[in-house]
Amino acid sequence: MRIGVLAAASGLTTKAIRFYEAAGLLPAPPRTGGGYRDYPEHTAKRLAFIRQAQSAGLTLAEIRSVLALRDAGASPCTHVTALIGHHLADIDRRMAELRTTRTALRTLAERAATTDPADCTDRDICRILTAEE
Repeated sequence: MRIGVLAAASGLTTKAIRFYEAAGLLPAPPRTGGGYRDYPEHTAKRLAFIRQAQSAGLTLAEIRSVLALRDAGASPCTHVTALIGHHLADIDRRMAELRTTRTALRTLAERAATTDPADCTDRDICRILTAEE
């Protein structure tokens, strides 16, 4: 199937398909006598997998590693399970950091609400951020 047909079937642009090919996520397709890419039918399924994996937060390198396992005939389930675990741990860590940041910003917002700009001096950079407790 030509790249334009594949693009329409997959909901991607031809540029995105070429990018995935260059990134090693799609094997180089055979070429027609005229030099056009001639993708096998199963490429649309592979592109759908790539998009789903990206939606789940996997990086292109991680997706490439999953595809490499599958292409080698191995089941990638254990590898995917580990990737999911790493991503969940990372999200949990980032959420904890965001909760800490939210608490700090709420404290600063309360301080800002009670700060009179007339009380600021030239020595102060910003009393909201540097006020001593």
